[in-house]
Amino acid sequence: MKSVDVAVVGAGPAGLSASIETAKYGLNTVLLDENSKPGGQLFKQIHKFFGSAQQMAGTRGYQIGEKLLNLADKYSVEISLNSEVLGMDRNNTLAVIENNKYTEISAKRIILCCGATEKPLAFPGWTLPGIMGAGAVQTLVNIHKVLPGNKVVMVGSGNVGLIVTYHLLQAGVKVKAIIDASPTITGYKVHAAKIRRAGIPILNGYTVNKAMGDDHLTSVELIKVDKKFNKIPHKKIALTADTLCLAVGLSPSTELARMASCEITFNPSLGGYIPVTNENMQTSIKEIYCAGDMTGVEEASIAMEEGKLAGLSCVKDLRYCDCASIEESVQNIKSQLDVLRQSS
Repeated sequence: MKSVDVAVVGAGPAGLSASIETAKYGLNTVLLDENSKPGGQLFKQIHKFFGSAQQMAGTRGYQIGEKLLNLADKYSVEISLNSEVLGMDRNNTLAVIENNKYTEISAKRIILCCGATEKPLAFPGWTLPGIMGAGAVQTLVNIHKVLPGNKVVMVGSGNVGLIVTYHLLQAGVKVKAIIDASPTITGYKVHAAKIRRAGIPILNGYTVNKAMGDDHLTSVELIKVDKKFNKIPHKKIALTADTLCLAVGLSPSTELARMASCEITFNPSLGGYIPVTNENMQTSIKEIYCAGDMTGVEEASIAMEEGKLAGLSCVKDLRYCDCASIEESVQNIKSQLDVLRQSS
C-alpha cells in the first residue's frame, strides 16, 4: 500500500489547483485521474475566460491548463493518469486501478474533485447516431480536430450551449439554431450576442419533439412549449440536421463522496445532489474535502478557486506551515469566490 499526505481525485481545474497548493507547502501529494491526459475540461476551452487577472481573465482555457500543469511540475505533484478510483473506505484508503493494475493508496487527507456528468434528454429517436452531448462535441472538435457533422441543432441556451455553438462556428460547422424550453436565454448575454451577430436564431420556448432518420439523424422536429413546459400541438418546426447537440445541464459526480458516507444534500440550482461542505470545502468527514463541479456546477474559475481553498485548508489542517500566513491567502480566495459568484 502506498501512503501519501494528500490524495486528490480528478485532474481538472479544481484538482490541479488543489494539488499545486498542497505540494507548494511541502505535502506529499498524488493527483489521480482516469484519463490519459490531465486538465479536464480546460483543454476543450478555446475561448478567453472572464474574471480578474487573478483568475487569468483574458486567457484561453487550454492556456490556463498549460499554466497549471507547469506549476504542478514545478512543485513536484505526482500525477497518476489512467488511474480509476474504484472506491474508498472510512480509513481514507483509495482502491485504484492504475494502468490495469490494482493498488491501494492511504492518505491523511483526500480532496475529491470528480467533476460532473452530462444530463441526457429523452425523446423519440434520441438514440440515433448523430445525437450527442456538448462535452462529446467539444472533445471531437477541440481535442481531436474532428467535426461532429455539417448541420447542427443545439439544445440549450446556457453558457455551455452558447460557447460550444461558437466553437462549432469557428470550426466551420453550420449551426441551424439554438433551442431552449426556457422562455429566456440562460447563459451570459455577451455569449448570446456573439451568436446572434453570427445570424444564428435562438428559439426560446421550444424543445425537441422527435429526431428522425433511419440509421443516422437526418432531421429534428421541434415543438413549442408553454410556460409550464407543456407541448403546444400544431406549433412545430422541422429542421434538417445531421447532428443534435445536447447542452441541457450537468449532474455533480458524487459517487465517491457517497461511498465515504459524506453527508449529501439536494440543491437544484447547483445541479442536484452535492456533498455538504463548510466554508473551507471540508465535508462531514473531517479528512475529506471536495471542490469543483461535484460541489455544485459553476464556472471553471470558481472550480479553480475552490480547489485552492481545499488545498490550503488541508495544509492548515495538517499544520505543515505557519497557519497565519495561510489564513491571509484563504480569506483572499473566499473574497474572490464572492466576486465571481456575484458576477455570474
